[in-house]
This record gives sequence, C-alpha cells and structure tokens, in this order.
Amino acid sequence: MYEPTHLRTFLAVAQTLSFTRAADRLGLRQSTVSQHVRRLEEATGRPLFARDTHRVALTEDGEAMLGFARTILQAHERAAAYFGGTRLRGRLRFGASEDFVTTRLPEILESFRREHPEVDLELTVELSGTLQARLAAGRLDLILAKRRGGESEGRLVWEDSLIWIGAPGLRLDPDRPVPLILYPPPGITRARALEALEAQGRAWRIACTSSSLSANVAAARAGLGVMAHTRGLVPPGLVPVAGLPELGDVGFVLRAGRRGGAVQEAADALAEAILAGGDRLHRPG
Repeated sequence: MYEPTHLRTFLAVAQTLSFTRAADRLGLRQSTVSQHVRRLEEATGRPLFARDTHRVALTEDGEAMLGFARTILQAHERAAAYFGGTRLRGRLRFGASEDFVTTRLPEILESFRREHPEVDLELTVELSGTLQARLAAGRLDLILAKRRGGESEGRLVWEDSLIWIGAPGLRLDPDRPVPLILYPPPGITRARALEALEAQGRAWRIACTSSSLSANVAAARAGLGVMAHTRGLVPPGLVPVAGLPELGDVGFVLRAGRRGGAVQEAADALAEAILAGGDRLHRPG
C-alpha cells in the first residue's frame, strides 16, 4: 500500500520542509518529489502537508505518518538484508557534531547497532570544523556536522536558523562589548557570530570558551554572556536574546569518506538510518 520510495521522499520533505531541498537530498527532480508525495497522499486518503508559495508544514496526519514511515522503512530494510543474505560488518568511524549530544541521535545509533551487530561503531563527538578536517584526513568514515556557508557538499539532513541565546532576564548594555560564549576555532557558529558582530561594527569580548556544549550552556545559564545556537536545539533554561545581528541559517549534513568496500556499505546504511530519523534530531532526547 505504501511504497518505500514514496515514504523516503515523504521523510525528506518532512525533515527539510522544502520540496526543493528534498529533491537535492534525494537526487530527484522537484516534480518527481511532488509526484511521490501526491501518490502517498492518495494512498492514505489524507493530506500530509499544508503548503503554499511560501511555506511547507506537516498536517496532523503528516505528523502521524512520520512514525509509521520510519517503522515501515526499517522493517523493509531488515527484510531486504535478511533475504538478501548480506550482513554488514567492519569498523565504522562515525563523527557527530556536539550539537546532537542532547537529541535523540543515541536512539538511532542504538537501533543501527541492534540491526547490524557485526559493525563495530566508533563514535567521535567534536566540533563540526574538526570533524570535517578528520574526514578529509581519512580519520573518520562518516560525519553528521554543520555545513559552512556557501558549501554545497553533503546530504542535507536538516536546516535551521542560528539565533542568539542567553539566560532569561539577561540584559545587554548597548554601550559595552557583547559578552560572548564561544566554541574554540574552528567552530562554525563561532565564526558566524564574530562575522555578524564585526559586520555591524559591534564591539565584543570573550566571556567563556569551551569545546564542551554542557560547559557553554552552564556559562550561559549563569548569565556570563550570549551564545550563537541553532533555534531548534535551544537547551532548557536558555531563551532567545534580541537586539543582536542576524546570524542566518545553518545546514546539518552527512558526509562520507572514500574507503569503499564493507566500510562504505556500513556508512551508507548508517547514513540512511539517520536520514530516516532526521526529524528526531531537533527534538529533545
């Protein structure tokens, strides 16, 4: 009743909230994406998206379909692996951005390990810039990380805006330098924050620097300053801060190395699992 190809397309649109970005991710024409969604809606007899010329949003039935689509695709992939007689194996070095520490990424990884017990999954959590450097050096096989502005490489999992956040009640004196809580170089949000402030001619000072998300969040909760963060991943106890320059959007992408063989098969399988569960990556764990 529900074609796996149509379900994968539905998930891509649901996660990017864009038919254009979904088409880019899947390597399809936008008309094909629209056709897949229309056929799925015909199969369900319900509209799954509310859309106009400016925005795409899931309907209530579309939200319900998210869980069903993941379950159906997981069952389909398990059956294909079982009857195909192929078992993934080998050591897979996966790197994830610090941003995903508090999301439901661990659930996706746990499910992957359960379905592919002969894959030795090695996880590295680091800054996006560091992960990209390690991938380029051949020290990682697959990464889930932010994409720098102007880059087009990688399979888009999710896109969101960057905002300034801080403790509730924090007040910034417009006549004094902005106190910043930053990741160290080569942090992508660090670079974006400094570029935005300097473009506006706004003075700033560093109040805290740490490569640990929990340390930076603790500093922000203590009222030491503001930090640039993804809107969909704002930690509890912190709120948006107004009066500072816009930071633009950021994309989270999957990028794979070029090892080939069993490792490449395992990386491809994990990438598909993350793409299928991409909507859970901007929800609390």
